[in-house]
Amino acid sequence: MKKIVFLFLVVCFSCKNEKAVKAEDVLQETIQPSKLLKSFAYNSSHNPIISVHRGGKGLKNYPENCLETLKYINDSISAIYEIDVAKTKDNILILMHDNTLERTSTGNGKVIDYTFKELQKFDLEDDFGNITSFKIPLFKDILEWARDNAVVLTIDIKRSVDVEDVVKLIRKVKAEDISIIITYDIKQAERANAIAPELLLSVSARNNEEFEWLLRSGIPTENMIAFTGTRLSPNKLYNKIQNHGIKTMLGTLGNLDKRAETRGDSLYNVWVEKGIDVIATDRPFAVANAIYN
Repeated sequence: MKKIVFLFLVVCFSCKNEKAVKAEDVLQETIQPSKLLKSFAYNSSHNPIISVHRGGKGLKNYPENCLETLKYINDSISAIYEIDVAKTKDNILILMHDNTLERTSTGNGKVIDYTFKELQKFDLEDDFGNITSFKIPLFKDILEWARDNAVVLTIDIKRSVDVEDVVKLIRKVKAEDISIIITYDIKQAERANAIAPELLLSVSARNNEEFEWLLRSGIPTENMIAFTGTRLSPNKLYNKIQNHGIKTMLGTLGNLDKRAETRGDSLYNVWVEKGIDVIATDRPFAVANAIYN
C-alpha cells in the first residue's frame, strides 16, 4: 500500500512540475524583446535624438504631461518624450509630475487623494499659469497614441506607482516597442530588468563607477540607454559607454539649456560632437533647429 501511495505522489509531483515548466515556456515564448533594443543600440551613423522633458515644458497654452502637448510637438519635430506616471486614489495610472495639483492644474491637494473621475473636474495649466481646456490624461491613452503613431516614450515612474503595474499596462496595450523605463540607481535597474527583461531601460551612468556597476549587474547591455546626468562628463566616459553598444543621454534641462539660450544654440552641436546621442531638453524646438538644420 505504501508503494502505491509513493508512486501516486511521484506521478502527481511530476505532473505539477511538467505543468509549471510548460507554463514558463509559454510565458517566455509570448514575451518578445522590444524592437527598441536594436533600433536604440549605439551606431555612429545614427542622427542625434531629442527627448522632450515632461512631454513639453515652457510652451504657452500647452501644459506638461498632456496628450495635446505631445501631439503639438510631434506635428513639428522628430522626438521622443519623457513622461511622468502617477496613481490616483482608485489606482488608475495617469500623467502627473508633482505629488500635488496646484502647479499644473486648477485643482488643489494631493493627487493620490482623488479618484480619476474627480480629477477630470480640473483643467491643466501651462507653465505661465494659463488655464487650458485640457484634462489630466490616462497613461493608457498616452501609450495607445504613442503605439499607433510610432512615438517612443521614456517613462518616469513616481514613487507611489509600482513598476509592475506600469509594465502590466504596457504589455496589455502592446506598447513594448515604444516604451523605455527610467531607472535612477542600480537596484531600480535590476528590479525593472527582472520584471520586464524585454524592455529598454534608461539607466544612470553619470560616472565611470556607476557604469562599472551596471556592467557587473547582469543586465544585458542591449537593454540599456545610459543617462549621464545633467552635467557634462569627460569625453572618455561617453566613448566607453558607446564602445559597449550603448547610446548616451545628456540632460540639458536646467543649467545647460540656459547656457545654450544665453550663449547660442550651437552649443547643442558641440555637445553632440562630444559623444551625446540623446539630448533631454526643455527646449525641443531650439535643439531641433540647431542639430537638424
